[in-house]
Amino acid sequence: MKVILKDDIEKLGKCGQIVKVKDGYGRNYLIPRNLAIAATKGNLKSIGEITTQKRLRDNKRRREAEHLKIALEKISCTAEVQVGEEDRVFGSVTSHNIADLLTTQGFVVDRRNILLEEPIKALGVYTIPIKIERDIVANLKVWVVKKD
Repeated sequence: MKVILKDDIEKLGKCGQIVKVKDGYGRNYLIPRNLAIAATKGNLKSIGEITTQKRLRDNKRRREAEHLKIALEKISCTAEVQVGEEDRVFGSVTSHNIADLLTTQGFVVDRRNILLEEPIKALGVYTIPIKIERDIVANLKVWVVKKD
């Protein structure tokens, strides 16, 4: 079965490309998920329109990601943690905690997009990278302070 891709699919092809796939993969996965359309004569004439629409969607998503990046870099989050003797932190601040802090400030960020190499286990100010889009990364300031 030949299909025209409506989106970039890893290990298969780019938007607007005509690829040959197995019938079941095309009918049961690609077409129902609106990732491809059947390669008929009428659809072959609309390849230019498909690529134009994809480019417009990508530009819009990129602009929104840039606005989110600017907004995230303007704010800072404060994580209050319990400490013991000599300011040793009980537990740690993880990406899940940072996602919760961002949610309280009105930003919805998936915790898997918070690029924290290892949990924070000391007091201080940290710059945490947050992946918004493929190549757009925002740097968030997180203050880890002692809970009163």
